[in-house]
Amino acid sequence: MKNKLSLLVAGLLLAWQSNLAWAVGLDQVAPDFTLHSLSGENLRLQEFRGKVVLINFWASWCGPCRQEMPILDRIHKRYEPAGFTVLGVNVESEQDKARKIADRLGVSFPLLFDTGQQVSEDYDLKSMPYTVLVDRDGKIRYIHHGYKPGDENKYINRLKALLRR
Repeated sequence: MKNKLSLLVAGLLLAWQSNLAWAVGLDQVAPDFTLHSLSGENLRLQEFRGKVVLINFWASWCGPCRQEMPILDRIHKRYEPAGFTVLGVNVESEQDKARKIADRLGVSFPLLFDTGQQVSEDYDLKSMPYTVLVDRDGKIRYIHHGYKPGDENKYINRLKALLRR
């Protein structure tokens, strides 16, 4: 009986640990992806190695997402010359609303479409907006759920520190 219990506990522990391997977490390499962009080209996260990247998952129906986008655009423009970029990942199956919002807001950073929600699944998306800051080596250094005014200061402080590395 004791051996069966030990085997059961060991099996449960192994299953739990393997599930953890799929969860996105700090200091892990960001899951790579290739997505179609608003500009018409496919962009791959791996191509941005050497830069600090802020990945922002958003949707047109998300009020805080729309509120945050112009702020992210200002951050992108200010820090892009230092080796930083924002990638806006729209999670909707239809692209039309996202295109209209991006045009209306005048967003200049790359907008990508996760129409099949595979990337959202890989990043364990549970809230909107969802922001992931990735360092020059491709490791996740910061994860933020939601948005409220002032949160951008957290992004700026962390990205400045990553740019100095």
